[in-house]
Amino acid sequence: MGDAKSGPDGSAWGDLRLRALEQLLALPAAELRPTLDFAGQLIAELLRADKVDVFIIEHATQCLVAQGTSDTPMARLQKSLGLDRLQLANGGRAVQAYETEQPFLSGDLKDDPEELPGIKHRLGARSSLIVPLPIGMEIRGVINVVSAREDFFTEHDLRFLQAVARWVGMVAHRVELVQELTKLAVKQARRKAAEELITVLAHDLANHLRPLEARLLLIQRRAERQQAVDDHRDAEAATQSLRSLTRLINDLLDVGRLDQGLFSLRPQPVDLAGLARELAATATTPEYPVRVEAPEELVTVVDPARVRQVLENLVANARRHSPPGRPVDVALRTRSRPEGEWVEVTVCDQGPGIPAEQLPTLFERFTRGTGSSGLGLGLFLARRLAEAHGGTLEVVSTSRAGTCFGLSLPVVAG
Repeated sequence: MGDAKSGPDGSAWGDLRLRALEQLLALPAAELRPTLDFAGQLIAELLRADKVDVFIIEHATQCLVAQGTSDTPMARLQKSLGLDRLQLANGGRAVQAYETEQPFLSGDLKDDPEELPGIKHRLGARSSLIVPLPIGMEIRGVINVVSAREDFFTEHDLRFLQAVARWVGMVAHRVELVQELTKLAVKQARRKAAEELITVLAHDLANHLRPLEARLLLIQRRAERQQAVDDHRDAEAATQSLRSLTRLINDLLDVGRLDQGLFSLRPQPVDLAGLARELAATATTPEYPVRVEAPEELVTVVDPARVRQVLENLVANARRHSPPGRPVDVALRTRSRPEGEWVEVTVCDQGPGIPAEQLPTLFERFTRGTGSSGLGLGLFLARRLAEAHGGTLEVVSTSRAGTCFGLSLPVVAG
């Protein structure tokens, strides 16, 4: 079998292969296909093969796809025949090697009943080497080396190809990591630029809204004096819309301050039970009652305005997702932990629950749930405010019977 190939032998052949492996590792971590094309061509030249493919699984289509191929006549014929994509369901030796993770060596493909007819008869393959391709921590494909001559490859060639596969896998993994890091860097750069622009716009809008709010107040007072009921109602509606817009702008400005490290708290002793009852009284409507279960008094040191902001956000979310007539429940209790006493506040609704696919990104900025009309900053800010107090904010339960958010804050003596 070894006589079929001509070229250097012994130590010279070993040195040639070692230099080839060094060339593989020296490949730049750029794009995957050109890198694997180079690897395929290099292997073809070393093994005097008529075709080399680096097949990688494409899970969406359940195909082994030739992501790297030697620049040879048989490889070009393979592509024209559509044999550069191998359906797992159709079987064949390459698919078999991938699924069993076992190497394959044959010098008599013509009479092999397990090989695909197109590869044997239309492509003219007679000898084949196939080894699994490890990328990262899993087998992601195979390297397939083919010759049109019978009994062309040896066991020594197979062992060499197994070593090459490990090196090719390392190179492919490095390319994929670089591509992922590049995508992440571009995404982060775009996001940072967008956030800076939004913060500037929010600041400018806030400057324009202040005189508008003052003008609406004057219109309301004039309507009251003149007993112009319709004008007063319209001015009140415009004022409410303006307040909603102001809250959105303040959220944007808070995000900018948090990112820039300019955010500060004004802590003082606060009765959280009283704050929760006050908030519930304000938020309760006949359609959406808000119930509070809490001790008579529960005092700790926090920034009252910021903790109220967190609770208002959680209650507003709960109301938005609750069916009419169903209450929103707010419960406060203390719990002992190894590090000391904590206040635990839960806000629960009786809505449809949060879809599982939304949970991983629920607290990220600009994440909007079903039915949300805001910017998607509420929960992001609420968690950051909880963390600024040394606490946490988590989804403690979600089901078809509703969702509960849990705010935990350390008890600090005043």
